[in-house]
Amino acid sequence: MKSKRLILPIILIFVSAVIISTGYILQRRQPTILQGVVQCKEYSAQSKIAGRIDSLFAVEGATVVAGELLYTLSTPELDTKLEQAVAAKSAAVALDKQTLIGARKEQIEAAYNLYQKATAAREFAEKSYNRIKSLHDKGVATTQQLDEATATFEALKATQSAAYAEYSLALAGATKEQKAAAAAQVSMAQGAVNEVESYIADSRVYSPATGEISTVAFNRGEVIGAGFPVVTILDLSDIWVEFNIKETLMPNIVVGERFSAFIPALNSDIDLTVSYIAPQADFAVWNATRTEGGFDIRTFVVKMRPTDSHSNLRPGMSAIIKLKR
Repeated sequence: MKSKRLILPIILIFVSAVIISTGYILQRRQPTILQGVVQCKEYSAQSKIAGRIDSLFAVEGATVVAGELLYTLSTPELDTKLEQAVAAKSAAVALDKQTLIGARKEQIEAAYNLYQKATAAREFAEKSYNRIKSLHDKGVATTQQLDEATATFEALKATQSAAYAEYSLALAGATKEQKAAAAAQVSMAQGAVNEVESYIADSRVYSPATGEISTVAFNRGEVIGAGFPVVTILDLSDIWVEFNIKETLMPNIVVGERFSAFIPALNSDIDLTVSYIAPQADFAVWNATRTEGGFDIRTFVVKMRPTDSHSNLRPGMSAIIKLKR
């Protein structure tokens, strides 16, 4: 009787061990399911300036090519600034030409006539001075008369020198420094014109890449801010599947390895090849449930690209692969 009581617990222990072992083996044989998301290269069409949308050619779902016009902005303020910049440039160019040409023929003749007049006056004053000095030496003219003649002669000599200097400046034209300053004014005015023209050119926004338009954020007539993305374009020729994989599973993932992935949206399988493994762990963390002997598990971003082209594969679709334990 006593032996029967001992056999029953032993049988229960044996059965429990068999069940646990079988469950562990079955669990070990079950593959790990990984779910990823299909993604593709995305571009945004935007302008460096703010303005009101004048024309809108982008349509959601349409296919565009790189360089195709998507929308234009109305910029009356910039048009006014361009007129001002062009007028300032014209004034600077005219001043530069005048500086290079020098004085006009009429100005040169007027300066020459003044010089000739000053020369004649100086010659007459010189003769008067010599005559008064001779009379003064003979005692006929007074000292005051000699002083007056001397002062008049010296004054007219200075007038002649000033007239000659004005005539010389009219002949020589502007100085090297004046010419350089005028040329710099032209360059500065041209720079202002180029700046405004570049802003106006940016009011016409073109597609940065070939692809499919996924989003048009504004309508015609609406005002947009500078740098705000108006049109989003998806390049469906550059597509991949992105997975966030626990670091404990990373020994099974290597670049170049191929997997078969099930796409629920297409109800079909596709072949994927590992093309990228993040060099460091990403943000997601699985925290340890035990305070002792456990450790936190981080994730790595892994990208897999389709081995063949699939026209029906779209961004946002799920992709499921089975990773053997």
